[in-house]
Amino acid sequence: MEILAYSYRGELRDLIYTGNIAVVDYQGKLLYSYGDPYKVAFARSSAKPMQAMVAVESGAVDAYGLTEEELALLCASHGGEEFHVRTVRAVLKKAGLDESYLQCGVHYPLYKPDADKMMKEGVEPTEVYCNCSGKHSGMLITCRYKGESLDDYYVRSHPHQKRITQMIGDICCYDPEKIVLGTDGCGVPVHALPLYNFAWGMARMANGDVLGEQRGPMAKRITKAMTAYPKMVSGTGRIDAAIMETFGGNVFAKSGADGYYIVGIKDKGIGIAVKIDDGNGAVRDMVVCEVLRQLGYINEQNEAVFAPWSKKEVYNHKKELVGHTVTDFTLHKGE
Repeated sequence: MEILAYSYRGELRDLIYTGNIAVVDYQGKLLYSYGDPYKVAFARSSAKPMQAMVAVESGAVDAYGLTEEELALLCASHGGEEFHVRTVRAVLKKAGLDESYLQCGVHYPLYKPDADKMMKEGVEPTEVYCNCSGKHSGMLITCRYKGESLDDYYVRSHPHQKRITQMIGDICCYDPEKIVLGTDGCGVPVHALPLYNFAWGMARMANGDVLGEQRGPMAKRITKAMTAYPKMVSGTGRIDAAIMETFGGNVFAKSGADGYYIVGIKDKGIGIAVKIDDGNGAVRDMVVCEVLRQLGYINEQNEAVFAPWSKKEVYNHKKELVGHTVTDFTLHKGE
Protein backbone atom coordinates (compact mmCIF):
# COMPACT_ATOMS: atom_id res chain seq x y z
CA MET A 1 0.00 0.00 0.00
CA GLU A 2 1.26 3.45 -0.93
CA ILE A 3 1.02 6.40 1.45
CA LEU A 4 -0.82 9.43 0.07
CA ALA A 5 -1.06 11.62 3.16
CA TYR A 6 0.05 12.03 6.77
CA SER A 7 -1.62 13.54 9.80
CA TYR A 8 0.67 15.31 12.24
CA ARG A 9 -0.10 15.88 15.90
CA GLY A 10 2.40 18.48 16.90
CA GLU A 11 5.60 17.63 15.05
CA LEU A 12 5.04 13.86 15.03
CA ARG A 13 3.63 11.95 12.09
CA ASP A 14 0.69 10.39 13.86
CA LEU A 15 -1.51 8.82 11.17
CA ILE A 16 -1.02 7.60 7.61
CA TYR A 17 -3.50 7.38 4.76
CA THR A 18 -2.94 4.97 1.90
CA GLY A 19 -4.66 4.74 -1.44
CA ASN A 20 -4.47 4.39 -5.19
CA ILE A 21 -4.72 6.66 -8.23
CA ALA A 22 -5.15 6.06 -11.96
CA VAL A 23 -4.95 8.74 -14.66
CA VAL A 24 -5.90 7.33 -18.07
CA ASP A 25 -6.57 8.81 -21.51
CA TYR A 26 -9.47 7.96 -23.83
CA GLN A 27 -7.32 5.49 -25.77
CA GLY A 28 -6.65 3.50 -22.61
CA LYS A 29 -3.10 4.69 -21.99
CA LEU A 30 -2.15 4.86 -18.33
CA LEU A 31 -0.66 8.34 -18.12
CA TYR A 32 0.05 8.51 -14.38
CA SER A 33 -0.56 6.40 -11.33
CA TYR A 34 0.21 6.01 -7.67
CA GLY A 35 -0.22 2.86 -5.66
CA ASP A 36 -2.08 0.15 -7.56
CA PRO A 37 -4.01 1.60 -10.53
CA TYR A 38 -5.62 -1.81 -11.10
CA LYS A 39 -7.07 -2.13 -7.62
CA VAL A 40 -10.69 -3.27 -7.71
CA ALA A 41 -12.89 -0.88 -5.74
CA PHE A 42 -16.54 0.10 -5.51
CA ALA A 43 -17.11 3.28 -7.51
CA ARG A 44 -20.08 4.20 -5.33
CA SER A 45 -21.73 7.48 -6.39
CA SER A 46 -18.92 8.26 -8.83
CA ALA A 47 -20.80 5.93 -11.19
CA LYS A 48 -23.85 8.22 -11.39
CA PRO A 49 -22.92 9.89 -14.70
CA MET A 50 -22.73 6.42 -16.27
CA GLN A 51 -26.00 5.41 -14.63
CA ALA A 52 -27.63 8.52 -16.10
CA MET A 53 -26.52 7.34 -19.56
CA VAL A 54 -29.13 4.57 -19.31
CA ALA A 55 -31.93 7.05 -18.63
CA VAL A 56 -30.93 9.11 -21.66
CA GLU A 57 -30.44 6.09 -23.92
CA SER A 58 -33.87 4.69 -22.98
CA GLY A 59 -35.60 7.77 -24.35
CA ALA A 60 -37.19 8.63 -21.00
CA VAL A 61 -35.28 11.89 -20.53
CA ASP A 62 -36.58 13.28 -23.82
CA ALA A 63 -40.04 11.71 -23.59
CA TYR A 64 -40.69 13.46 -20.30
CA GLY A 65 -39.02 16.69 -21.35
CA LEU A 66 -36.31 16.88 -18.69
CA THR A 67 -34.36 20.11 -18.73
CA GLU A 68 -30.57 20.26 -18.67
CA GLU A 69 -30.77 21.19 -14.99
CA GLU A 70 -32.94 18.16 -14.26
CA LEU A 71 -30.55 15.92 -16.18
CA ALA A 72 -27.72 17.17 -13.96
CA LEU A 73 -29.75 16.10 -10.92
CA LEU A 74 -29.79 12.51 -12.20
CA CYS A 75 -25.99 12.53 -11.66
CA ALA A 76 -26.17 14.09 -8.19
CA SER A 77 -25.21 13.25 -4.66
CA HIS A 78 -27.10 16.35 -3.67
CA GLY A 79 -27.16 18.26 -0.42
CA GLY A 80 -30.92 18.14 0.07
CA GLU A 81 -31.19 21.88 -0.38
CA GLU A 82 -34.56 23.37 -1.32
CA PHE A 83 -33.68 23.58 -5.02
CA HIS A 84 -32.60 19.92 -5.02
CA VAL A 85 -35.81 18.74 -3.38
CA ARG A 86 -37.95 20.88 -5.70
CA THR A 87 -36.18 19.48 -8.76
CA VAL A 88 -36.53 15.83 -7.70
CA ARG A 89 -40.25 16.35 -7.28
CA ALA A 90 -40.45 18.06 -10.67
CA VAL A 91 -38.68 15.16 -12.43
CA LEU A 92 -41.00 12.60 -10.88
CA LYS A 93 -44.10 14.67 -11.65
CA LYS A 94 -43.20 14.77 -15.34
CA ALA A 95 -43.53 10.98 -15.39
CA GLY A 96 -46.75 11.00 -13.38
CA LEU A 97 -44.97 9.92 -10.20
CA ASP A 98 -44.31 11.41 -6.79
CA GLU A 99 -41.79 10.93 -4.01
CA SER A 100 -43.74 8.01 -2.51
CA TYR A 101 -42.20 5.85 -5.26
CA LEU A 102 -38.65 6.54 -4.04
CA GLN A 103 -36.91 3.68 -2.26
CA CYS A 104 -33.55 5.27 -1.52
CA GLY A 105 -33.77 5.52 2.26
CA VAL A 106 -34.07 8.53 4.54
CA HIS A 107 -31.56 10.92 6.07
CA TYR A 108 -31.39 14.60 6.91
CA PRO A 109 -29.96 16.89 4.21
CA LEU A 110 -26.20 16.79 3.76
CA TYR A 111 -26.35 20.58 3.69
CA LYS A 112 -25.95 21.25 7.40
CA PRO A 113 -27.82 24.59 7.65
CA ASP A 114 -30.95 22.97 6.21
CA ALA A 115 -30.54 19.86 8.37
CA ASP A 116 -30.14 22.00 11.50
CA LYS A 117 -33.22 24.03 10.58
CA MET A 118 -35.33 20.92 10.07
CA MET A 119 -34.19 19.44 13.39
CA LYS A 120 -34.90 22.70 15.22
CA GLU A 121 -38.40 22.86 13.73
CA GLY A 122 -39.07 19.17 14.33
CA VAL A 123 -39.42 18.39 10.63
CA GLU A 124 -38.65 14.77 9.78
CA PRO A 125 -36.93 14.14 6.42
CA THR A 126 -38.48 11.95 3.76
CA GLU A 127 -36.75 10.04 0.98
CA VAL A 128 -36.73 13.05 -1.32
CA TYR A 129 -34.03 14.56 0.92
CA CYS A 130 -31.73 11.55 0.46
CA ASN A 131 -28.63 12.53 -1.50
CA CYS A 132 -29.38 9.76 -4.01
CA SER A 133 -33.00 10.71 -4.73
CA GLY A 134 -31.97 12.30 -8.04
CA LYS A 135 -30.39 9.08 -9.24
CA HIS A 136 -33.43 7.11 -8.08
CA SER A 137 -35.79 9.49 -9.87
CA GLY A 138 -33.85 8.78 -13.06
CA MET A 139 -34.29 5.06 -12.50
CA LEU A 140 -38.01 5.46 -11.83
CA ILE A 141 -38.81 7.56 -14.88
CA THR A 142 -36.90 5.10 -17.09
CA CYS A 143 -38.85 2.15 -15.72
CA ARG A 144 -42.12 4.08 -16.08
CA TYR A 145 -41.29 4.92 -19.70
CA LYS A 146 -40.42 1.30 -20.50
CA GLY A 147 -43.49 -0.05 -18.70
CA GLU A 148 -41.46 -1.98 -16.13
CA SER A 149 -42.28 -2.61 -12.48
CA LEU A 150 -41.66 0.29 -10.13
CA ASP A 151 -41.87 -1.41 -6.75
CA ASP A 152 -38.60 -3.33 -7.23
CA TYR A 153 -36.71 -1.01 -9.59
CA TYR A 154 -33.76 -0.98 -7.19
CA VAL A 155 -33.07 -4.72 -6.91
CA ARG A 156 -30.20 -6.44 -8.69
CA SER A 157 -32.45 -8.66 -10.81
CA HIS A 158 -34.51 -5.78 -12.24
CA PRO A 159 -33.95 -5.14 -15.98
CA HIS A 160 -32.96 -1.55 -15.28
CA GLN A 161 -30.15 -2.51 -12.90
CA LYS A 162 -28.91 -5.03 -15.45
CA ARG A 163 -28.84 -2.28 -18.06
CA ILE A 164 -26.75 -0.11 -15.75
CA THR A 165 -24.18 -2.86 -15.17
CA GLN A 166 -23.95 -3.46 -18.92
CA MET A 167 -23.56 0.27 -19.56
CA ILE A 168 -20.73 0.62 -17.05
CA GLY A 169 -18.96 -2.38 -18.56
CA ASP A 170 -19.35 -1.02 -22.08
CA ILE A 171 -18.09 2.46 -21.25
CA CYS A 172 -15.19 1.20 -19.14
CA CYS A 173 -14.11 -1.50 -21.64
CA TYR A 174 -14.56 -4.12 -18.92
CA ASP A 175 -16.50 -7.38 -19.05
CA PRO A 176 -19.79 -6.72 -17.21
CA GLU A 177 -19.73 -10.31 -15.95
CA LYS A 178 -16.54 -9.47 -14.03
CA ILE A 179 -17.99 -6.41 -12.30
CA VAL A 180 -18.37 -7.16 -8.60
CA LEU A 181 -21.79 -6.16 -7.28
CA GLY A 182 -22.64 -5.08 -3.77
CA THR A 183 -25.39 -2.95 -2.26
CA ASP A 184 -24.97 0.80 -2.03
CA GLY A 185 -26.07 3.05 0.81
CA CYS A 186 -29.30 3.85 -1.02
CA GLY A 187 -30.16 0.20 -1.67
CA VAL A 188 -29.29 -0.16 -5.37
CA PRO A 189 -26.44 -2.29 -6.73
CA VAL A 190 -22.96 -0.77 -6.49
CA HIS A 191 -20.21 -1.68 -8.93
CA ALA A 192 -16.57 -2.61 -8.33
CA LEU A 193 -13.98 -2.77 -11.10
CA PRO A 194 -10.33 -1.73 -11.49
CA LEU A 195 -9.54 1.95 -11.00
CA TYR A 196 -7.77 1.88 -14.37
CA ASN A 197 -10.94 0.82 -16.19
CA PHE A 198 -13.14 3.30 -14.38
CA ALA A 199 -10.72 6.12 -15.14
CA TRP A 200 -10.65 4.95 -18.76
CA GLY A 201 -14.43 5.02 -18.84
CA MET A 202 -14.49 8.59 -17.56
CA ALA A 203 -11.87 9.54 -20.15
CA ARG A 204 -14.14 8.07 -22.84
CA MET A 205 -17.06 10.10 -21.49
CA ALA A 206 -14.82 13.17 -21.45
CA ASN A 207 -13.92 12.65 -25.12
CA GLY A 208 -17.36 11.40 -26.11
CA ASP A 209 -16.57 10.76 -29.76
CA VAL A 210 -14.97 7.41 -28.97
CA LEU A 211 -18.31 6.13 -27.66
CA GLY A 212 -19.83 6.18 -31.12
CA GLU A 213 -22.58 8.03 -32.96
CA GLN A 214 -25.31 7.14 -30.43
CA ARG A 215 -23.60 7.23 -27.06
CA GLY A 216 -21.05 9.92 -27.84
CA PRO A 217 -23.61 12.73 -27.96
CA MET A 218 -25.28 11.29 -24.85
CA ALA A 219 -22.04 11.48 -22.87
CA LYS A 220 -21.43 15.04 -24.07
CA ARG A 221 -24.97 15.96 -23.07
CA ILE A 222 -24.60 14.55 -19.57
CA THR A 223 -21.20 16.07 -18.85
CA LYS A 224 -22.38 19.41 -20.25
CA ALA A 225 -25.36 19.34 -17.90
CA MET A 226 -23.09 18.57 -14.95
CA THR A 227 -20.75 21.46 -15.67
CA ALA A 228 -23.61 23.86 -16.46
CA TYR A 229 -25.30 23.13 -13.12
CA PRO A 230 -22.51 22.07 -10.74
CA LYS A 231 -24.45 22.89 -7.57
CA MET A 232 -27.27 20.65 -8.74
CA VAL A 233 -24.76 17.78 -8.92
CA SER A 234 -23.49 18.41 -5.39
CA GLY A 235 -24.46 21.53 -3.47
CA THR A 236 -23.32 24.64 -1.68
CA GLY A 237 -19.76 24.47 -0.39
CA ARG A 238 -18.94 21.12 -2.02
CA ILE A 239 -15.74 20.28 -3.86
CA ASP A 240 -17.53 18.85 -6.92
CA ALA A 241 -19.19 22.20 -7.55
CA ALA A 242 -15.95 24.12 -6.94
CA ILE A 243 -14.05 22.03 -9.50
CA MET A 244 -16.71 22.36 -12.17
CA GLU A 245 -17.27 26.06 -11.55
CA THR A 246 -13.55 26.82 -11.75
CA PHE A 247 -12.70 25.18 -15.05
CA GLY A 248 -15.40 26.61 -17.27
CA GLY A 249 -17.11 23.46 -18.45
CA ASN A 250 -13.89 21.63 -19.32
CA VAL A 251 -13.73 19.48 -16.18
CA PHE A 252 -16.49 17.38 -14.63
CA ALA A 253 -16.17 15.74 -11.24
CA LYS A 254 -18.16 13.33 -9.10
CA SER A 255 -17.47 12.24 -5.56
CA GLY A 256 -18.23 8.78 -4.25
CA ALA A 257 -18.59 7.52 -0.70
CA ASP A 258 -15.79 5.84 1.22
CA GLY A 259 -12.93 7.68 -0.44
CA TYR A 260 -13.75 7.32 -4.13
CA TYR A 261 -13.56 10.18 -6.65
CA ILE A 262 -13.56 10.68 -10.41
CA VAL A 263 -12.60 13.59 -12.64
CA GLY A 264 -13.00 13.90 -16.41
CA ILE A 265 -11.03 16.47 -18.42
CA LYS A 266 -12.69 17.10 -21.76
CA ASP A 267 -10.09 18.88 -23.89
CA LYS A 268 -7.47 16.24 -23.13
CA GLY A 269 -9.80 13.23 -22.96
CA ILE A 270 -8.45 12.25 -19.55
CA GLY A 271 -10.10 10.37 -16.70
CA ILE A 272 -8.90 10.27 -13.09
CA ALA A 273 -9.97 7.77 -10.44
CA VAL A 274 -8.92 8.03 -6.79
CA LYS A 275 -9.58 5.62 -3.93
CA ILE A 276 -8.52 6.20 -0.31
CA ASP A 277 -8.15 2.85 1.42
CA ASP A 278 -9.80 3.78 4.71
CA GLY A 279 -12.55 5.80 3.03
CA ASN A 280 -11.58 9.16 4.55
CA GLY A 281 -13.50 11.80 2.59
CA ALA A 282 -11.43 14.80 3.70
CA VAL A 283 -8.19 13.09 2.70
CA ARG A 284 -9.78 12.03 -0.61
CA ASP A 285 -10.54 15.66 -1.40
CA MET A 286 -7.00 16.70 -0.51
CA VAL A 287 -5.59 14.02 -2.79
CA VAL A 288 -7.86 15.05 -5.67
CA CYS A 289 -6.66 18.65 -5.31
CA GLU A 290 -3.05 17.51 -5.29
CA VAL A 291 -3.55 15.39 -8.42
CA LEU A 292 -5.07 18.39 -10.21
CA ARG A 293 -2.17 20.51 -8.96
CA GLN A 294 0.42 18.08 -10.29
CA LEU A 295 -1.40 17.97 -13.64
CA GLY A 296 -1.27 21.76 -13.81
CA TYR A 297 -4.95 22.55 -13.30
CA ILE A 298 -4.68 24.00 -9.81
CA ASN A 299 -2.15 26.83 -9.81
CA GLU A 300 -1.41 30.22 -8.29
CA GLN A 301 -4.41 31.79 -10.04
CA ASN A 302 -7.02 29.47 -8.53
CA GLU A 303 -5.23 28.07 -5.47
CA ALA A 304 -7.40 30.05 -3.06
CA VAL A 305 -10.58 28.46 -4.42
CA PHE A 306 -9.39 25.02 -3.36
CA ALA A 307 -7.91 25.99 0.01
CA PRO A 308 -10.88 24.55 1.96
CA TRP A 309 -10.15 21.07 0.56
CA SER A 310 -6.37 21.23 0.09
CA LYS A 311 -5.52 21.52 3.76
CA LYS A 312 -6.93 19.89 6.87
CA GLU A 313 -6.23 21.20 10.34
CA VAL A 314 -6.77 19.10 13.46
CA TYR A 315 -8.47 20.65 16.48
CA ASN A 316 -9.19 19.28 19.93
CA HIS A 317 -12.47 19.60 21.87
CA LYS A 318 -11.36 23.01 23.14
CA LYS A 319 -11.07 24.25 19.53
CA GLU A 320 -7.29 24.44 19.85
CA LEU A 321 -5.15 23.71 16.78
CA VAL A 322 -3.20 20.56 17.61
CA GLY A 323 -2.14 19.21 14.21
CA HIS A 324 -2.63 19.10 10.48
CA THR A 325 -2.91 16.70 7.55
CA VAL A 326 -0.88 16.99 4.35
CA THR A 327 -0.55 15.03 1.14
CA ASP A 328 2.84 13.51 0.35
CA PHE A 329 3.08 11.79 -3.03
CA THR A 330 4.28 12.37 -6.57
CA LEU A 331 2.46 10.75 -9.46
CA HIS A 332 4.43 8.14 -11.40
CA LYS A 333 4.42 8.33 -15.17
CA GLY A 334 2.44 5.51 -16.74
CA GLU A 335 3.45 2.46 -18.67
